[in-house]
Amino acid sequence: MMSSSAETTWSFSSTALPPERRTAALQGLRERGIVRLEPLPDHLARVEIRKVSLPGFSILEGALGGLRQIAAPYDPLVGDDVFLGVNLAGRSIVHQGGRELVLDDGDAVFFSSAEKGFVIHRPTPVLFLGLRVPRKALALLAANLDGALLRLVTGRSAPLRLLTKYLRCVGADVADEPQILGRTVAAHVYDLIALIVGANADAVAAAEDRGVKAARLRAIKTDIARHLADGELTIADVAARQGVTLRYVHKLFEGEGASFSRYVLDRRLEAAYRVLTDQRQDHRSILSIAFDSGFADLSHFNRTFRRRYDATPTDVRFGRAV
Repeated sequence: MMSSSAETTWSFSSTALPPERRTAALQGLRERGIVRLEPLPDHLARVEIRKVSLPGFSILEGALGGLRQIAAPYDPLVGDDVFLGVNLAGRSIVHQGGRELVLDDGDAVFFSSAEKGFVIHRPTPVLFLGLRVPRKALALLAANLDGALLRLVTGRSAPLRLLTKYLRCVGADVADEPQILGRTVAAHVYDLIALIVGANADAVAAAEDRGVKAARLRAIKTDIARHLADGELTIADVAARQGVTLRYVHKLFEGEGASFSRYVLDRRLEAAYRVLTDQRQDHRSILSIAFDSGFADLSHFNRTFRRRYDATPTDVRFGRAV
């Protein structure tokens, strides 16, 4: 088991544990706020999980297999929180109050365990993402939340796909700076969950304006980062991959007082600066650094770099920048 110094994030892996020690190790996870994990008969339990506790919600993600998760009715460990469990890959079977739901790739389940508890069977390995949110945080946003009955959300749900993508994009950043980013991300998560389970009429517009825009912008910025080295990258490419219009992308950046092209240029200059100040990269030519940062023209790179840092790339490389 590994933890961060602030205990905001911790992880656990059963990989190195011999089979005879796994049951006891899984039982010990309850002290970390994890509901009971019980190996299934004739199965070898597999657990690879990471938990991030943030202001207003928590995330549990990883892989589980050969076991079942059990929460008893009125379990003090879960209280009055509601849960959204996303089955990223694999199959899970959820039981609650005589009902059974089967989750396949991309599906999710929304529920509360306060009165009835729940059991989730995962006989084969499953990649999952679980969110735990205070019921009262959603009460003003979501319709028909009373009881939070077991609900299946199919993988076709656009808000569900957007939420999953958003959490993957912000996970590392918010774990590093939970107090700064946590509450903002929590508000966006509440908006998206409300849209997933049925936001009330008053909350839909607000959710679209806050949570959806934030999630879309984060996904677009992540897309840009992944394709930054592509000198032919265009706004049309990004919009097409994200399934939105060019105008929508423009509006998202305008909301930040920026533009798509300015944002891309700034990220490319920063990427080049990082390489130029890394002594391990001294063997590389400035030309190759410029091209690998997404600049197709060396003169354009030199000109924009000097305007941004008030120094030439050579000055920065050899520590002569002021």
